[in-house]
Amino acid sequence: QADIFKYAIDLRSITQGRGTFSLKFSHYEEVPANIVQEIIAKSKEEEEDKK
Repeated sequence: QADIFKYAIDLRSITQGRGTFSLKFSHYEEVPANIVQEIIAKSKEEEEDKK
């Protein structure tokens, strides 16, 4: 989702604020394994910080 926000900012910049786009949900996709591991590690770290 962060990529979408960056796209919106870049589009406005390139078109001097006149460009627009719309977003429509297409489908879910499985999260790649390397990103899953990052999410799990971050979650565990946050849980440890709460203790």
